[in-house]
Amino acid sequence: MTDRTASITAYWDAAAAAFDEEPDHGLRADDTRAAWARLLQSVMPDRPVGVLDIDCGTGSVSLLLAEAGHRPTGVDLAPRMIERARTKFEAAGLAGRFLVGDAMAPPTGDERFDVVLSRHLVWTLPDPEAALRDWVTRLQPGGRLVLVEGRWSEAGQQEAPYMAGAESLPWNGGLSAEALAAAVRPLAARVRVEPLSDTPALWGGPVDDERYVLVAAM
Repeated sequence: MTDRTASITAYWDAAAAAFDEEPDHGLRADDTRAAWARLLQSVMPDRPVGVLDIDCGTGSVSLLLAEAGHRPTGVDLAPRMIERARTKFEAAGLAGRFLVGDAMAPPTGDERFDVVLSRHLVWTLPDPEAALRDWVTRLQPGGRLVLVEGRWSEAGQQEAPYMAGAESLPWNGGLSAEALAAAVRPLAARVRVEPLSDTPALWGGPVDDERYVLVAAM
């Protein structure tokens, strides 16, 4: 493990205990949970499928996917996030697989998925375009890449910086839907984007930055 990876792991391990206190992380409020369930239903196939949830955190989205009948595999760099995801699934009596691993190269070997999903992630990556190229290779023919992203007004305003050198990340603070679509379009047959900034239930209240979901069909 490099010093950089160790630093990132330590950051998210430390964040795990309070992670679900954010409305769109824990999905504890009924309206927020219902809004995310509706969003996932709108971007997922209408049959049970295998989903690779990259940077799954404490497993809140994976849990919604499992409740809808899908088969989630969650990957996160932080072991404490993975522990909480497993506990969440055990409490719900649902099946899910959770692996500690790097989003740049998820530890799923040659396995292929119907959907690869990530949320609020690409801005944290040292080489996001390389990650996108890797993720599409993990899809079945005709699979979907689903990215919930945005330009996060709070990303540069945290009391404790994300990590030393974050300002040098290629997509630090997020990126516009237009920019992400341009990066994904060469990798996909079709790309569509739906704005999410005007759906306050997803975020626990109104937001003033750009948020969206990008769906790329292979």
